[in-house]
Amino acid sequence: MKIKHFLHNSFTIENDRIKIAIDPGLNMFLLKFNSLIPKSEWKGVTHILVTHGDPDHFRFAAKMAKATKAPVICGKPLIGLLKNVASVQGIGVGETTDLREFQVEGIKTAHGPLTFKFLFGLIKRKHKPGPGVRIGLGTIGFKIRIGNKIIVNLGDTLLQKEWKDLNPDLLMIPIGGKLAKNTMNEEEALEAVKLISPKKVIPCEYNCDFLWRRNVNPANDAMFKSEVEKMGIECIIMKSGDEITIFAYLEYSSEKLLGN
Repeated sequence: MKIKHFLHNSFTIENDRIKIAIDPGLNMFLLKFNSLIPKSEWKGVTHILVTHGDPDHFRFAAKMAKATKAPVICGKPLIGLLKNVASVQGIGVGETTDLREFQVEGIKTAHGPLTFKFLFGLIKRKHKPGPGVRIGLGTIGFKIRIGNKIIVNLGDTLLQKEWKDLNPDLLMIPIGGKLAKNTMNEEEALEAVKLISPKKVIPCEYNCDFLWRRNVNPANDAMFKSEVEKMGIECIIMKSGDEITIFAYLEYSSEKLLGN
């Protein structure tokens, strides 16, 4: 299985049967306004997962779906924003959708507030997620079961006690909430790792660039990696465009493959 990471929380997960795209959002650095997952990577995408409605996670989901004919799986509040997509499956916390080659379960997540600064920081506006608010709309995490392996992707979220003992083979976790409070910071993410008990960890959603600013959500990934490894858990640091191959052996149910 190949895992490829782009910016923010954008990933592709690929094997010989499927290619899952997670959060094909908008790259807003220097007004580029292109997809965080480059269009050269859209070929072969079979499924699209969206953790919430912020532009850097959601913006290119519909365009990718139209180009690839792939279904979109997302939180139910996002369905209304995907009216022109042929196949959309809404999922709630604790609900599971069976996509034949893999299954996805909704995990509780909670997007934190965002503060926007104007006029060199003289004016600040804080926006909290909530009913009727676009920030964090449809926020949900995903527990993805592919064969006998489980991958958890949390999107943008604060720490949740409900994650205890998820025990995935791979955890994708945000760590950039030190300044931007929409996600966990490194220390909170370490608490989450203890709760979740994964075998491998990929930190994400940190050191990102936005408009004219660099590293709007800085994090010390070296420290995070060191502390995770003290727990006896492998931590993999991935930069934009990095690809790794893991889980060489996947065991599939013969009933699923035969369609019974």
